[in-house]
Amino acid sequence: MTELMTRLSPWRWVVLALCAVAISGHYYEYDVVAPLVEQLRAERHFSHTAIGTLNAVLSLPNIFFALAAGWAIDRYTATRVALTAAVAGFIGAALTAGGSDFLLVTLGRMLFGMAETGLFMALLAILAQWFPKAGIGIAVTLFLSLARVGSYSADTSPHWAAVLYAKGVEYPLWLGAGITGVSLLAVLIYWLVERRVGKEKVLPAAPTHERASWSDVLTFNRSYWYILGLHVLYASVFFPFRSTFGIGYFENVKGLTNVEASVVNSWVFFTAVFATPFFGYVADRYGRRATMMLFGTLLMTATLLVLVFTHWSLWISTAMMGISFAVVPGVIWPSTTMLVEQRRLGTALGLISVVQNIALTGANLAAGGLLDLYGASKENPDGYLPMMVFFFIISLTALWSVVALWRREQGPDALGLETIRTKA
Repeated sequence: MTELMTRLSPWRWVVLALCAVAISGHYYEYDVVAPLVEQLRAERHFSHTAIGTLNAVLSLPNIFFALAAGWAIDRYTATRVALTAAVAGFIGAALTAGGSDFLLVTLGRMLFGMAETGLFMALLAILAQWFPKAGIGIAVTLFLSLARVGSYSADTSPHWAAVLYAKGVEYPLWLGAGITGVSLLAVLIYWLVERRVGKEKVLPAAPTHERASWSDVLTFNRSYWYILGLHVLYASVFFPFRSTFGIGYFENVKGLTNVEASVVNSWVFFTAVFATPFFGYVADRYGRRATMMLFGTLLMTATLLVLVFTHWSLWISTAMMGISFAVVPGVIWPSTTMLVEQRRLGTALGLISVVQNIALTGANLAAGGLLDLYGASKENPDGYLPMMVFFFIISLTALWSVVALWRREQGPDALGLETIRTKA
């Protein structure tokens, strides 16, 4: 371990910081719609289904694009894909803010969604090049932790950017576009850093003769497919609820104001900011990654039950889902990099994104459709119950997937998720 540490470049921490800033800006823009749900309904007369569409189209094009983006990472390097995605994300955010009708806003969100997926995958691949496998957990969880600052800032923006919200819905959207500009700047700086000290990477980009092919997807091991299922199903509950309809649920079912609901929702991400690196350290130091993902998925299922069937303080459910969100994404991404060799990592991440975006598109549209079908509103809070039942059923399926992964990692076909650990 000591010998390995002497060969690690101190520049990896600069790379980590730049990657975190880049993805944080995109996380802000991803969540920019949630605090504006009621304002969009009042000022633009958007239905719940229309608002669900604004987040569904973040995922829709990635059904076709994400695997191509993963292949491009393996084929053209992660840095080039990250730079292209950052430019496209800024353009998409600007179209969203400047759009005068629903169609243009939707097109802007669609372009941004493609960019956000490509950028996340490329930045994750970049981190895998700068950090060793035994230490990738803490690197990725710090990356995700700082990224959550973007989501937290978006949810609390009705408070700290109240002046902009008071002027009209387009002003908070332009704020989001400006923040994606900061993301683009961070990627440009990384490009310069790599040109100067790129030879200090732990792993180089895949050499030409080892580029992945489309047929690689057929040869991934069973643990990869189980973890893909968990990626997809967990995200299909968490993001449609917390990033689309959660604030409206807190306003209309729990009786909070928009500012109060936004703050409560934001603390899921605030909790994850501090808890995610802790769980990354635990995973690196002690292993037990499948066990940790099982715990986090159980906690999400329990959170839904608490929200629907109890009158407990919302801070309890917020803390529960925040810890769940710290554990599962914080452990699942570095675990995925451990299940696939470096030359096929882009393709593996792309396949996860394809299936995940199919599910996210469907979950956002289905949740919005259920709310409209059952007339969910402040006057009819019971109209939110079918949506919550829908999310609960998906969470149970996610639980099955992680149990299957956990059982496999206990047997002879285990790939080290429970056992690989650092010595210090």
